[in-house]
Amino acid sequence: MYPVSFIFITILHKLSFPWSDADSIPDDDVSTISQSLDLQGTIESCGIMGLAGKDFGGIYTVKPLGLIKPSGTEDIARVIKAASRTSHLTVAARGNGHSINGQAMADGGLVIDMRSTEENHFKLLTIDGSPYIDVSGGALWEDVLKRCVSMFRLAPRSWTDYLSLTVGGTLSNAGVSGQTFRYGPQTSNVTELEVVTGKGEIIVCSETQNSELFFGALGGLGQFGIITRARVKLQPAPDMVRRIRIVYSEFEEFTRDSEFLVTREEGASFDYVEGFVLSNSDDPINGWPSVTLDPDHEFNPAHIPQTAGSVLYCLEVALHYSHSDHASTVDAAVNGLLERLGFIRRLKFQVNVSYLEFLLRVKQVEEHARANGIWDSPHPWLNIFVSKSSIVEFDRTVFRKMLKDGVGGPMLIYPLLRSKWDERTSVVLPEGEIFYIVALLRFVPQGPSVEKLVAQNHEIVKWCNKEGLDFKLYLPHYQSNEDWKRHFRNHWSRFVERKFSFDPMAILAPGQRIFKRTHVNLN
Repeated sequence: MYPVSFIFITILHKLSFPWSDADSIPDDDVSTISQSLDLQGTIESCGIMGLAGKDFGGIYTVKPLGLIKPSGTEDIARVIKAASRTSHLTVAARGNGHSINGQAMADGGLVIDMRSTEENHFKLLTIDGSPYIDVSGGALWEDVLKRCVSMFRLAPRSWTDYLSLTVGGTLSNAGVSGQTFRYGPQTSNVTELEVVTGKGEIIVCSETQNSELFFGALGGLGQFGIITRARVKLQPAPDMVRRIRIVYSEFEEFTRDSEFLVTREEGASFDYVEGFVLSNSDDPINGWPSVTLDPDHEFNPAHIPQTAGSVLYCLEVALHYSHSDHASTVDAAVNGLLERLGFIRRLKFQVNVSYLEFLLRVKQVEEHARANGIWDSPHPWLNIFVSKSSIVEFDRTVFRKMLKDGVGGPMLIYPLLRSKWDERTSVVLPEGEIFYIVALLRFVPQGPSVEKLVAQNHEIVKWCNKEGLDFKLYLPHYQSNEDWKRHFRNHWSRFVERKFSFDPMAILAPGQRIFKRTHVNLN
């Protein structure tokens, strides 16, 4: 084994200099590669407008060599091993195509359609009295939810807002939503993975077995392996949800109350806590109409204090309950919490919905957007973790000035707790126990406005760096090695060492643009 210093210098060298071709099978011949693979699944040639050449972001397009639809884990291993015998073929795992900046693409490489494996695993287990579900990395969380609730009356504990995402895709990043303050991200709610590494090895890993790969793959941006199976923690699924939105004019009160709710013990707070910023206007997308939950209950701007500024803040909370709970019991629990909060009393909106309807709430947004023809428009989104120490300054400049008219979609902001995250994973966070996720979820038509909004995202990140804010990009995307080193800071050497251990030829996830492909295997 080479010393860490040699590994680090060698891989950094690979990041900066080209390399010569090695003797290998042809890199650009799909039929030749297909014959050599002996796949149980299929391989298709790709064009720039095909499924594998674009993603949800709609900002980047590439031309991959082929789209692999594997029948299972062995097919994926064969593809990676075949790529390792070439001089520059890369492999990217594609879930449901919801990356924003081409992270799941492989220009001139092979893209693996993980959805073709979605039915390979679905098994309920009971371990030490607790329920778990083994699911495929290519399964959609939406389908996992529906099947677990209908078959077992159980559900995973931690979610994302949008559930038409694959299990392996969110676990390779983190997976956050309004339950994260309670249970941690999705990466904190799995106990075992099956991973195909960049060497083509199929490895089962957990906290106690092959732990370096387990923690590396969780939040690892696909750099160390492709997640083909995950063991997910379950809990009893509630029947119903009281969904509530309350409005604030002052950021300090909004953050005080949201932090109060996420730091209370289980059973003494709501089950879900999120929030968003809205323009203090009648704009139907960015303003007051975006708050209401019931079409019969309109937003009355007369209740907004005259001291309110250019933006308002909405705290969204939810309480789980069962069919057997009396309405007065639910009312008492909700009112007991709300009475301690400093929101604008006449601007409260609430509805009762089923648990499934609540978790699938963004699916309704998708259906509406598809009907209006905007779902497939570009999405120059920006997701940032901002520390509590920097969030007031972020609000003052970004929300109140730069984005005071909105972004054409939700501007989410809500607090998370560092203690609910496992620092052994590859995810990097700001300092401090409390930090905020900020998500600018833009929907824009194709055209010059896309470039303008991408430039605005860069301007926000540049400003954060210039002012010395404590922040990290979530779903990060950088153009230079220096930016990646700044992102990981003191965790960069660990990230490089894991890359060397599990994908030494940098075959996997080239769309992240962290490491350059090499044919030299130092391992």
